[in-house]
Amino acid sequence: MIAGTPVIDLDDVASLEAADAGGVLRSAASGGAQVRATAAALSEDALARLTDLRPRSLVLVSGSGRAARAAALLIAALGDHTSLPLVPATSIPPWVGPLDVVLVAGDDAGDPRLAEAVDRALRRGAEVVVAAPDEGPIRAAAAGRATILAPRVRVLDHNLMLRYLAAGLAVLSTVDPHRVGPLVPELNALADLLDEEALRDGPQHEAFHNPAKTLATRMMQRKRVVLAGDSTAAAELAGHGSEVLLAAAGQITAAVSLSEAIAAHGRLVQTAGVAAPGFDPLFHDEELDGPAPVEQVRIFVVSAGPDEVAVRRRLAVFGSDAGLVDTDLITVDTEAAAAPSADAPGQPVPAAASGEVTELATSRLAVLALRLEMAAAYLRLLGSRPATGPGRYDGGNY
Repeated sequence: MIAGTPVIDLDDVASLEAADAGGVLRSAASGGAQVRATAAALSEDALARLTDLRPRSLVLVSGSGRAARAAALLIAALGDHTSLPLVPATSIPPWVGPLDVVLVAGDDAGDPRLAEAVDRALRRGAEVVVAAPDEGPIRAAAAGRATILAPRVRVLDHNLMLRYLAAGLAVLSTVDPHRVGPLVPELNALADLLDEEALRDGPQHEAFHNPAKTLATRMMQRKRVVLAGDSTAAAELAGHGSEVLLAAAGQITAAVSLSEAIAAHGRLVQTAGVAAPGFDPLFHDEELDGPAPVEQVRIFVVSAGPDEVAVRRRLAVFGSDAGLVDTDLITVDTEAAAAPSADAPGQPVPAAASGEVTELATSRLAVLALRLEMAAAYLRLLGSRPATGPGRYDGGNY
């Protein structure tokens, strides 16, 4: 028997639906719905107070978990291209005042730090937007003085990152439309892209044509997995993927930048082959010889850039180690990720307007985030892990 044989078959739709008692696939596939909910709030003029405001800075106060990761991803992707500084914080900095906008994001309406941040920012005269449940101490602190983007789509806690990312994009494109507008997709168009990815990753599609199932299968084949990002934003996304894999499937992975993975290549090879220095993968058949007597490593490289050839060229270093360390590239087709920009609905973002800007295209990052979350859901089902404990989701099957 091959080591790591899954309990269920990913191409058996009936078995998947039976194993998914907690609706983990539906939760992971709801990224588009979360983004569309924020777009609906925008259409209802939820951020009308921020129009033409031109603030001095945008302060991102985040609770723990997905909100903090979304803020880091937003800064990594767009921080160098805005006309105002994006300031990450866990509390209100002492200089915040009437010239600033504060986005407070978190999923715990009872978090005293977030409630205090809302109250302090309002007392100092800043414009405050709250991406949190409209209840508890946070609601009391806002008391009609702050704009609240309340959650409209219920998902598992580890699938909330895209909601916070959408809230950040909405606020940033509203206060900085001329610089940021051309670089971010219109939210409804982004939601459509995410829905297309969710359909492509759905249980009805076989693993051969299903990027998320392919990822889950490849991860299942290795005990040692590394997620590496080829840019600052992609590295943040790799960190998110590692956190979701741990929370959803109990899969232990390391998240690093691609440069760090390349620098560690020699050590990875040494530690992988220490148990069997004479191992030759060319003549080893796992079905006949049993599991390989080595701890092989698989590196999944997350890339949001359009130049796939350049990324693969950097991965060539991993091809000279007798198969002890191999790589997979996780990327999105440029055409598939081209969504209309926020300042020009109906006009797709140019694929090669600028190498740096294109590499940080938010639509690609969002699509890859959903793919990683879907892969984590499949990994959970591969081990037939029951959906119990805190954060149980009862949203039904996919």
